[in-house]
Amino acid sequence: MNAIELRDVTLALGGRTILANISLDIPAGQFIGVLGPNGSGKTTLMRAILGLLAPKSGTLRVLGEPATRGNSKIGYRPQTASNMPMLRISGWDFVASVADGYRLGLPILSAAARAQVREALARVGAEKLAARPLGELSGGERQRLLLAQALIGDPKLLLLDEPLISLDPRRQHEVVELVKNLQRELAITVLFSAHELNPLLNAIDQVLYLGNGQAALGPVEEVITPPVLSKLYGSPIDVVRVQGRIFVMSGSHDVEADAHRHEHGHSHGAHSHGPSAHEDSSHV
Repeated sequence: MNAIELRDVTLALGGRTILANISLDIPAGQFIGVLGPNGSGKTTLMRAILGLLAPKSGTLRVLGEPATRGNSKIGYRPQTASNMPMLRISGWDFVASVADGYRLGLPILSAAARAQVREALARVGAEKLAARPLGELSGGERQRLLLAQALIGDPKLLLLDEPLISLDPRRQHEVVELVKNLQRELAITVLFSAHELNPLLNAIDQVLYLGNGQAALGPVEEVITPPVLSKLYGSPIDVVRVQGRIFVMSGSHDVEADAHRHEHGHSHGAHSHGPSAHEDSSHV
């Protein structure tokens, strides 16, 4: 079974076409790296999968059903809220805020919901973070809590929007390794968006590269090529391989590294939960 199916899908925002007539199948149980230049549609695609943005045309199916808002089988980790380091709530309350209708200030959780929170914290190795305020945690520790939050409800599909932003290379490796282990252990499908391919190289099954309103899905060796990427960037692109790393070059510029520098520290809205909450939610 395919986890996600797009048939001639066009996505538009504010009258501007982001992706045009895209058709592709993402098999269930795969780890997919989602890449592309700024504005290529990585977050827009995830919003459509979540049912937060209806396609302008075409059909989009998720886990065998039409994409609809409120799909409890999808776990979502949005780009980190800029005010998250300032929050004084505990790690436990942060993860529990998406469990069983729980809201901050309403400390009563069912036994089943408390068990879900404990299990999610354990899966990401964050049991010791439960009592600590978010504002005292490192970027890597906060990523573990965001992942735990996205795992509440035992999702079959996990959407991770730029979880590597602001992390140093060692922390990036830890997050990618953790997600890969979760994907294997839970037999779930993961879409993991990033600005740079190299941190994902040893983890992904396929790469989904977006750009210029188009998309290319396939193994790294088939997608990360000058002809494919030149079409997606709309300009000549060279691909340089050095000591197991891949660099996407436009002239003398590493376009993925440039995009990462421009977006470093950028974030979208607060992390929340439920179809009535902000659109960037852990499960919507």
